[in-house]
Amino acid sequence: MRILLVTHFFPAHRGGIEIVAGHLAEALARDRATAITWFASDCDPAPALGGVDCLPVRTWNPLERRFHMPYPIWSPLRLIPLWNAVREADLVYLHDYIYVGSLAAFSMAKILRKPILITQHVGAVPFRSRLMSRMLTVANLTLGRTMLKYADAAAFVSNTVRTLFLPDGSAGCRGRLIPNGLDLSTFSPIADAARAQLRARLDIPAGRPCLLFVGRFVEKKGLALLEKLTALLPDATWIFAGKGEMDPERWARGNVRVFRDRAGASLAELYRAADLLVLPSTGEGFPLVVQESMACGTPAIVGRDTASALPGLDQVLFSETVDADHALPAWHRHLTALLADPQRLTGRRREVADWAAMHWSWERCADAYCEVIREVLERRR
Repeated sequence: MRILLVTHFFPAHRGGIEIVAGHLAEALARDRATAITWFASDCDPAPALGGVDCLPVRTWNPLERRFHMPYPIWSPLRLIPLWNAVREADLVYLHDYIYVGSLAAFSMAKILRKPILITQHVGAVPFRSRLMSRMLTVANLTLGRTMLKYADAAAFVSNTVRTLFLPDGSAGCRGRLIPNGLDLSTFSPIADAARAQLRARLDIPAGRPCLLFVGRFVEKKGLALLEKLTALLPDATWIFAGKGEMDPERWARGNVRVFRDRAGASLAELYRAADLLVLPSTGEGFPLVVQESMACGTPAIVGRDTASALPGLDQVLFSETVDADHALPAWHRHLTALLADPQRLTGRRREVADWAAMHWSWERCADAYCEVIREVLERRR
């Protein structure tokens, strides 16, 4: 089976969509007689994955540098190789509809009558710029819904995103809810004694709460809100793991520490050491970092849309509004209450780890996609 995979970036860019795409490509290619050709922008190095042929596309990326919007613009010279790859593929697989590569590959697949699978990760994103927010809203309600309707199959990583694009429960695109997978061999809890040693090694003061953010330092992740919260909660140690233009080091706060280029086992250490993951992001389906944190036994507080992403998830996550007019006092009150009751956080650690182990794995996720792909190809015969 030959699959053409199209994303905006490769996993080295460290965004959730491309990281998920990388894990899923590796899982699909492993022992499944599947050959994958992967087109993505050349902003970052391509991964070396067995059974996956990565083809970087020459790219111009001004919007991310200036507006913190990851939207690479592909060179038109790569359209001919993309056309040839679509023609050779048994199925065209796109991650999020809105990117240049997805739009081009979708159009080519329709012309060549190739089956299309779309995984939609992101929904509405309330950018600070009203113009940008309105443009995305119009795109979602018109182009996005149309592409997802006329794809042969669509998968959504959360109920929130599925409801946005399928408000009437339309079966036209046969939308499926498929949660992202998780590497449970890397992200897992540790014993209390080992955790105490880890916190000491990371120089986290004993008896002092540790709050963690993991992700890109960009607007939609809630960095502006977190900047204010670090000032309002000076007795907590705040750890920020990631990179981006809204760099927390510029805040010059003694209770803020920044870790860069952590992934896999080194990132798992930060999850295990923290008392709580704090992620006031907007416009996301279900961030992979929440799954990783839970698997390590660290509770999370997220926006209410994120907490309602999957059935039963709101029972194990803390959540709060991300509405711009009310978010700061609401998050401050909620965090203050949680930090005043450390036993509440400690008691949640085993619960979130067990929930993650029961519901998530990359093999389970890949099996679900294999089932969808088989159904699509059988309908096309």
